[in-house]
Amino acid sequence: MEKLGFLLRPKWLVLAAVALAFAFLCFSVLAPWQLGKNTSTSARNDLITRSVDADPVPISDILTANGFPADDEWRRVIATGSYLADSEALVRLRSIREQPAYEVITPFVIDDGPTVLVNRGYVLPVEGTRPPEFAPAPTGQVTLNARVRQAEGTSREPIEEDGHLQVYNINPEQIGAAVGVDAIDGYLQLDDDQPGGLGLIELPQTDAGPYLSYGLQWLAFGIMAPLGLAYFVRAEIRERRASRTELADAMSGEPEPMPDDQSLPNVQPGSEQEEEEFTLPTRREKRARARAASRPTVPSDPRLADRYGKNR
Repeated sequence: MEKLGFLLRPKWLVLAAVALAFAFLCFSVLAPWQLGKNTSTSARNDLITRSVDADPVPISDILTANGFPADDEWRRVIATGSYLADSEALVRLRSIREQPAYEVITPFVIDDGPTVLVNRGYVLPVEGTRPPEFAPAPTGQVTLNARVRQAEGTSREPIEEDGHLQVYNINPEQIGAAVGVDAIDGYLQLDDDQPGGLGLIELPQTDAGPYLSYGLQWLAFGIMAPLGLAYFVRAEIRERRASRTELADAMSGEPEPMPDDQSLPNVQPGSEQEEEEFTLPTRREKRARARAASRPTVPSDPRLADRYGKNR
């Protein structure tokens, strides 16, 4: 326990709190958020894929008292009835091919059935953000081929601008209350070349997106945070252990004895030995030593001496 006492210091407490809080967020918030988006995206892609190959069915086959079941979203249906052209609303802040757009919502009364909102398609604004003039919904009985969509949540209250009721989400309860109709939950999105259709809203791409990899990355980060904390704690323990070992070695070692007077050479002050030991060579002595060092060495073998003419 004494070895881990440093963990109670403020800097280590803060580091441990940050690492553990980050790991908790990764496992409880960030990773589930991305994995949840991956699950919902995969479910949506599956519904879209199934709807592409399925034949349209009468809307009465899937219509319930509460609207459309969630499992039937994107399913193709056939509905016969008439538009309520004087009760339209525009959905603002939409994006079509990376361009700002409005989507036109018109109530539709099903023959012998309830009223459902119909997304007729999109129109592009003119002169900045002003909605353009667009074709009104046809009058009389018409038959529509459309896809079932689930209602969107509400964010802000509807506004009146540029002569149109404008909303921020396709919510039948909110729009119905604003235009004075009782619309069922959910709405219809028109296919191409339908009565009253405007710009076609294409199906979303059935790409799973990066959500799964993002979720796995957050899980990995959540695992790495406490492991990183453990690594720093272990490094600190090893550093402290090495410091204690060095300190113990320094305290246990005996100092080297100083030499006493008997071990020193007995040199009398002013003696020749002292003068010889501490006198620097003169300039003449330096030149003599240099000449002696530059002379060739005399061979010790007499025969070599005769060869070089030393003994002649």
